[in-house]
Amino acid sequence: MLTAEGLSCFPRQMWDKVLSKVKNSVVFIDDWCAESLHWVGGATVFLDAGARNLKQFSSFEAGGENEPKAVFVVSTLLKGRTADIIKDIISLSHFQYCIVFTAVAHSIHLLANNVTTELEGSPVFEQFEEKLCEWMGDMNFTAEVMYIPLSFAPVSPQLLLAPAFGDLFPLHSGDLESINRKRPDKKKFGHLSEIDVHSLSPDLQIEIKSLVSALNSMFEFTNTREECFAVGPLSRIIAGDLANYPQAKNRRKIAPNKASIVFIDRNLDLAGAVGHHGDSLVEKILSALQPLTGHRNDIQVDMVELTGLPPTPENRRMVAPGCLAQPQDSAARALWDAMLTWKQKEAVMEVRRHLVEAASKEKLPIKMSLGRVTAEQLSSYVQLFKSSQEALDRHWGLLQLALATTQTLRHPTLARWDACLAFERLLLQALGDSDRTAVLKQVSSLADPAATETQDRFSLEELLVLLVYVYAMGQWAEQKGKKGAEQQVEHELIGALTLALSRETELSPLLQKLTGCPPTAGLTAQKARIAMERVFGVLRDLGHARDHLKQLRSIYQGGDGVHQATYRPFLKQVLEDIYHPDRPDCVDIEHMSSGLTDLLKTGFSMFLKVLIMSTRLLRPSDILELLFTTDHLHPDIGV
Repeated sequence: MLTAEGLSCFPRQMWDKVLSKVKNSVVFIDDWCAESLHWVGGATVFLDAGARNLKQFSSFEAGGENEPKAVFVVSTLLKGRTADIIKDIISLSHFQYCIVFTAVAHSIHLLANNVTTELEGSPVFEQFEEKLCEWMGDMNFTAEVMYIPLSFAPVSPQLLLAPAFGDLFPLHSGDLESINRKRPDKKKFGHLSEIDVHSLSPDLQIEIKSLVSALNSMFEFTNTREECFAVGPLSRIIAGDLANYPQAKNRRKIAPNKASIVFIDRNLDLAGAVGHHGDSLVEKILSALQPLTGHRNDIQVDMVELTGLPPTPENRRMVAPGCLAQPQDSAARALWDAMLTWKQKEAVMEVRRHLVEAASKEKLPIKMSLGRVTAEQLSSYVQLFKSSQEALDRHWGLLQLALATTQTLRHPTLARWDACLAFERLLLQALGDSDRTAVLKQVSSLADPAATETQDRFSLEELLVLLVYVYAMGQWAEQKGKKGAEQQVEHELIGALTLALSRETELSPLLQKLTGCPPTAGLTAQKARIAMERVFGVLRDLGHARDHLKQLRSIYQGGDGVHQATYRPFLKQVLEDIYHPDRPDCVDIEHMSSGLTDLLKTGFSMFLKVLIMSTRLLRPSDILELLFTTDHLHPDIGV
């Protein structure tokens, strides 16, 4: 029987193929593959497999004079920028044996080279092997190139991420206009749902087909025949491409396992991603602490607390940070799963329980205390382990997770989190009592610097997050006869936000991308206005993201005299429709595979637990970047 745990083993099995080739080599690995590796054991598994060194995939790196063997692990096509970097590294080294692993299938390489028919063998890889020998300086040296799907990161047994596809995001009407500009009048698309994969940019086609290829490899590994379903225009394209994937035809005829895979566009519910009503400890850790360098789905844990050094900025830079991923520590892994899925209160209590149990096993002088768990209490427990190097070594993973918890509970952003949550609740109730004009006026009041105390003032990015929350609620906003008044309030709000943006003394990285200006110079009122007009164009589009749906049109449940208004997560609604035995199949969940099927209901029963797959773990700030500053039609594919 196919299980979620079986699928989550796939990434490690793929990495084992790489590990079998790294003995006595220096390994160069790009950021997205490194992030996937991070969740199956990190650099340690390479060193344990006999690698001499592990280095960043960069033109500024090279092998040593006595390092004749190199292994390159990349998530991209073997052309353009990626090929240039490999050439630069080899040119600065003394390699006689090079192995290149790419996470992009040979069929995608053919597509990137405008070859539309399948060829025997792997001619693109064979040509690249010749280039490797040429760059090494001797055609008699050894070169190997092979495809291994290294796209997935097993964050937990029930959650797989695909870091290399973290910028893949649903299109909006501005993207539709860009596509239509290149098409004759009679062939222009009227709606995003009409777009097919062939009308997309070549870069986006390659991105989508690379994801589809990786999914196909996973289903091959688990001997699974999948039925593909979709909710949303981009998901429809991806699911359709997987359903019609030529290399999957034979597998589907003989595969003993069956499953349904449902693709869902993320923009159908961004209220959950930007909202602060989630009661998840991990959600707050990801928002409060700085990302681990080169990673999107893990954070830096300050480990100075476990040294004898004072907590100065210099010492924090000197001491390597901890992180959340602890795949080789079973106790820490169990705690991580609880932190990821339990409510914050229970998760924090579980952190305390693990610390108490570990301290007791090590016979450390722990003072038991009941009641509310505090950051100070957890920190005092962590400090006990400093007295024993052996205890530190045995519980290193647990201590990193515990410190991540204490540093989050102490973090000043938690107060801002609560302030945003309070205002979101106010907006949520106002959605049922007022039209959108009144709600936007409430947001506009926060943009007025004279209307709020300095300590209570919302930053510009916080205001943008609140606006995404408001517009993501969507359908409640349609009010007859209110359009003119609403446009006037929007106009005033754009003016207020333009003024707020113009007054920024130093632009954050997001605001730099939004305006196209450097941190401290070049921003004019006109540029600020253009940026805000563009933001509201995307927001209006977001408000209509579910217009094409029939049953799943709303994520807002209005209140009454007894119950308050509530947010209804879109994914929860989808799963309820799938699992409820008495409900007919939801018409909004479109079947993309050929032939008749009843697997939407029965396919999920093949899993012992539901497996969730996502491109990345999202912070509210990530949504702002994906919505307002990402070129969805032209992803960076390394060329």
